[in-house]
Amino acid sequence: MTILSAKDVDFPITVSVAIVGAGACGLTAALAAGDAGAGVLIVERDPMPAGSTALSSGLIPAAGTRFQSALRIDDTAALMADDIQAKARGDADPDIVDCVAREAGPSLEWLADRHGLEWVVLDDFLYPGHSRHRMHAVPEKTGSALIGRLLGAAQAAGIDILSNAQVVALYADETNGQIAGLRIERPKGETEDIGCEAVILACNGYGGDPEMVRAHIPEMAEADYFGHTGNQGDAVKWGMALGAAAQHLSACQGHGSVATPHGILITWALMMEGGIQVNLEGNRFSNEHQGYSEQAVDVLKQPSGTVWNIFDARLHELGLSFDDYRNAEKQGAVRSAQSLQELSRITGLPLEALKASVRETADEKTDRFGRDFSKTSALASPYYAVKVTGALFHTQGGLCIDRNARVLRENTTPMPNLFAGGGAACGVSGPRIDGYLSGNGLLTAVTLGRIAGQKAAELVSQN
Repeated sequence: MTILSAKDVDFPITVSVAIVGAGACGLTAALAAGDAGAGVLIVERDPMPAGSTALSSGLIPAAGTRFQSALRIDDTAALMADDIQAKARGDADPDIVDCVAREAGPSLEWLADRHGLEWVVLDDFLYPGHSRHRMHAVPEKTGSALIGRLLGAAQAAGIDILSNAQVVALYADETNGQIAGLRIERPKGETEDIGCEAVILACNGYGGDPEMVRAHIPEMAEADYFGHTGNQGDAVKWGMALGAAAQHLSACQGHGSVATPHGILITWALMMEGGIQVNLEGNRFSNEHQGYSEQAVDVLKQPSGTVWNIFDARLHELGLSFDDYRNAEKQGAVRSAQSLQELSRITGLPLEALKASVRETADEKTDRFGRDFSKTSALASPYYAVKVTGALFHTQGGLCIDRNARVLRENTTPMPNLFAGGGAACGVSGPRIDGYLSGNGLLTAVTLGRIAGQKAAELVSQN
């Protein structure tokens, strides 16, 4: 990505805070900066804001919220931080982990109280790695609904969003790296320059750049990419060109349950509550209670890189509480059968192997993969199945930041007026795919987005 000299540049228009990207991070940052009194402009490359947020499950972990208290869920930021670090094997930046764990709850309550977002807590199952029911979602339980509600809040707050405008360069002071403005390009190639007093990079990571994925996450190089194709690593490239530090570029979020060929996310709740995955030979191949991120790698190792989710009517009903699952059913991705013989014919799975795999769900001891079936019901007729593959959702490594979401140089000093959040910043998953704890992506998008907006507004006010 291009860094241009800001020397002697006369910008036709200047805004206080410019935000690159209108996903959950960018919209949250804009709301926070606007609340603090700053003039805000979001620059979005697409005709309508959506990004990877719209493709996600829309779940945000937060501890100690009043929404949890209403359900008598006892949770704390310290417990949440411990869960994050346990999944990351202690390799995540402890300062950032503590920061997002503490700020997640207040951020969701602020979005509810100030901007009218409604939150529900998923309390009927635990996502892998979480010790408490802390997943919050808007009532529709989809990422597209989340982005829709954030966009509605931004419009109600009078936030300016410049769509169909791709940022192609940053103007920076050659001596200290202070950002003076942006160059944007329109769909027909026209360019415009916009000055600014602070910049927030909210344009996610590099999952849409195959070369960067191959270089940093080779195990996911051949996986389907389920994120936004516009995630080309712009933030990382700009930051590093300015002398910023980047870390954990080998980290990412995968998912081992995307319906194929439909491309629809199938909730991992089916696995957590008793479902299994079998390969095309009808055999289980892993502990389905590990994280859905690292499960993507195990799925992709199977013949043809596809497997079947196998579950029953009880779990089908659970799935129907999710809009994505209902969509998958409408599109014919969900198959049903009254017997394993019929399921074998429908799926093409070998009957005897399928029977043996289903029998394992009735075993009340820890199995050969380390999964304990004693806490879930054995699968029973009628049966359901969805053919799925593993996919890459988004990257988790990125620019190093401090607790104020300010981008840091290699020597750990902050850049003068550059902030980052969400996938543009280094997340809290450590350096590996198995370090991703469910919800880490939207956790850092919303919390760091709010912090970046607040601190950018403070900086502009001081100046």
